[in-house]
Amino acid sequence: QVQLVESGGGLVQTGDSLTLSCKASGFYNAIAWFRQAPGKEREGISCINRSDGTKYLANSVRGRSTISRDNDKDTVSLRMDSVTPENPAVYYCAADSMLYCDNDWLQDHKMSPKDFTSWGQGTQVTVSS
Repeated sequence: QVQLVESGGGLVQTGDSLTLSCKASGFYNAIAWFRQAPGKEREGISCINRSDGTKYLANSVRGRSTISRDNDKDTVSLRMDSVTPENPAVYYCAADSMLYCDNDWLQDHKMSPKDFTSWGQGTQVTVSS
């Protein structure tokens, strides 16, 4: 099972950009970012595959976010631009050694926490107006 450590969360102002990083120790095939706002379900917002960099961004973040990987550093980053007061949440990265995450898979399937076997501890993002 891969160990994941998130970083980059904190307090930001509305309109700022924020980059979250997920450092992986161990083998993985796909890494995803989820977020969970208070009182809401954990939502999958992006994923990327280690092998070829194929990526997916949910409609809720597409156009304002970028996911990238650095295989040499075993790190996946999520950059969010123009954060809004709707963005505050705990952001988690999750990994799976078998999954291949792309638009075809997600065309008829909603990314679920159950799809991923390894989880980081989460990093809090707070947005001030």
